[in-house]
Amino acid sequence: MSSLEISSSSFNRETKLLLSPPLVEDSAFEPSRKDIDEVEEKSKDVINFTAEKLSVDEVSQLVMSPLCGAVSLFVGTTRNNFEGKKVISLEYEAYLPMAKNEVKKICSDIRQKWPVKHIAVFHRLGLVPVSEASIIIAVSSAHRAASLEAVSYAIDTLKAKVPIWKKEIYEESSSWKGNKECFWASGDAAPSVHGPHFEEQCFLLSQNFEGSLRVLQNILWSLLET
Repeated sequence: MSSLEISSSSFNRETKLLLSPPLVEDSAFEPSRKDIDEVEEKSKDVINFTAEKLSVDEVSQLVMSPLCGAVSLFVGTTRNNFEGKKVISLEYEAYLPMAKNEVKKICSDIRQKWPVKHIAVFHRLGLVPVSEASIIIAVSSAHRAASLEAVSYAIDTLKAKVPIWKKEIYEESSSWKGNKECFWASGDAAPSVHGPHFEEQCFLLSQNFEGSLRVLQNILWSLLET
């Protein structure tokens, strides 16, 4: 028995009645607007590219909120095989200035599409061994539908727009892979000298020989048009 239970057991019926608070209407216990405002918290977007090992628990905690009833996660991990080859690990590189800006845009788009509270996008760079996480996306919302749809949109858009490359390291060889969904993977996606992010796109396309040729070809065409 706790001390509270022990002391209360010595009260007789009359003592309990005298000590009981007077009955009041339910409306007196309704929280005031001030109380509600104190509970509310500012929404946040947490974006991180790091060489450190990612923790699902740490990232999910960043989006936890007493105002939310759902936290949705996407965790991308290194698998041990690709097209019949045994994969030892993956190695990631990113063009950070553009990568961070693109992820910020993704977060902004999500907030325009769904009523979410907090967003966290963590991507690991460098070597990522088998079974370890290369990317964790976490979104919190009042109801599950919004966060589930937001997480799906986030990973699909990240794959399509964020300049990240991975090197698959096999037992006897290795190979750099680009996301097939990315805009620079298309043969007609060479940048224009008059368009936005020209320098960044040149950097992206120049990561392979064919990309370099497309960059030079498009520059010549643009100069001839001026």
